[in-house]
Amino acid sequence: MRKIAGGVIALCAAVGCATSGDVGSVRKDAQEARQIAEEANQKASAAAADAAAARAAAEAAAAEAREANQKADRIFQRSLHK
Repeated sequence: MRKIAGGVIALCAAVGCATSGDVGSVRKDAQEARQIAEEANQKASAAAADAAAARAAAEAAAAEAREANQKADRIFQRSLHK
């Protein structure tokens, strides 16, 4: 009976139990994954800010284009009245 228990413990130690090296490797991988995720989040935030700036610039350009079109229409209407 003791031989069987000793064999089970040895088998667990050899196969099923994680070593400190395994745990350290997993911890390192987790830290790298977290760093990659944080960098991706920063890039996404920067891209969102760039998109907001581009949207504001596009809206301003559209407003200027509308004003220019309205001015051209007024000039055309005045030329018809002369």
